[in-house]
Amino acid sequence: MGFAYDLAGNGKTILRGGFGAMYERIQGNDMYNSGADIPFSDNVTFNNVSLSSPSTSLLSGQTLSAPILPASIVGLSNTNYKLPVSYQFSFGIQQSLGEKTVLSVGYVGTQNRHQSYRNETNLPAPSVLPSLINGTAQFNSVVPYAGFGSINLYENAANSHYNSLQVSLNSRLRSDLSFQAAYTYSKAIDSTSSGGSGGDLQSLANPYNRAYGVGPAWFNRTQVFNANFVYDIPAFRHASSRALRTGLGGWQFSGYITAMTGLPLNVDVGGPQAYNGLPNWTGGAYGGSGGNRVNVNGPATYPHTVNQWFNTSIFSAPAVGQWGNIGYDALWGPGRFNTNLSLYKSFVLSEKRGSKLELRAESFNIFNHTQFTTVQSTFSSSQFGQVTAAGDPRVFQLGMKAYF
Repeated sequence: MGFAYDLAGNGKTILRGGFGAMYERIQGNDMYNSGADIPFSDNVTFNNVSLSSPSTSLLSGQTLSAPILPASIVGLSNTNYKLPVSYQFSFGIQQSLGEKTVLSVGYVGTQNRHQSYRNETNLPAPSVLPSLINGTAQFNSVVPYAGFGSINLYENAANSHYNSLQVSLNSRLRSDLSFQAAYTYSKAIDSTSSGGSGGDLQSLANPYNRAYGVGPAWFNRTQVFNANFVYDIPAFRHASSRALRTGLGGWQFSGYITAMTGLPLNVDVGGPQAYNGLPNWTGGAYGGSGGNRVNVNGPATYPHTVNQWFNTSIFSAPAVGQWGNIGYDALWGPGRFNTNLSLYKSFVLSEKRGSKLELRAESFNIFNHTQFTTVQSTFSSSQFGQVTAAGDPRVFQLGMKAYF
């Protein structure tokens, strides 16, 4: 539901608001992924054998044997499986500034409840984790359901929220010049956005503690600003001479500016402690939210250099079998500032039919700002804290377009 109210009765100041509740269906993959449960998951694979003697190796002539591996189970939780719901709402004001300019200021928010994730239930006691990491204990002998590997249950129990201040200005300053600008100040918090991959059906960062993965969403940018303009240069547009109109008129100049803060960085520990010795809980297999993280021993600072985007000396690996104390997505990566400019020239071929030929000269990142995009945030990496990738440098592009 929504409303719009003309505060002054003159159509120049409008108060707007809205609210909606959207429910998601039960996820099909929750059930599809259980199709490989035992007995359907039991299979044996032999390579380099013949159909007439599938248990004999053609390479060595020896009889092959297949170990009986612990089976895994995927199921649905019968206690945490409510329908996912998203509550979305907005409230703001639009103000006319003269005849051709509108300023909008509003609050936009979202509260999501009962979001889907996977939760591992076949877990050993936390005190056993050091022995698993050091290889002195066998995983299948210390879990509560011996004889099974992973027992993953899909649950709808994760929450997230988004809150933002959104400001926009739309103006046609003159009949031949239009301008738009927008600014957003926001925060998005969740527990299962999975460190950059997004989507649903994610695993938690810590199967013992759902709150361990709560932090800024992978797509969260605190501030975003965009502006663009289009200027239809009036010179010679209405010249009496068709040659002047065609040869010197018809120029158009436009630009687009983007400025935004960086995406969050999740400082995971990596190495043998990446998932604290849990072979059935790996981010690569289940899309987890980063696994185990480091300990932080002081306030984070940002030198913002290629070799040290953030101060790496304040971090240390947690004790074997422990979970690091730094928050999820606690650091911030590089922001972005980019300017694109374009110049167009139109040659009218037929005013009656509206056909024309357009020549285009376009520039991307015209000021050639270095725009870092990726920072290594895995503690065990030799490049920890270093910038490893950047966006494109300045690019010029020429083109031609025909309208007919």
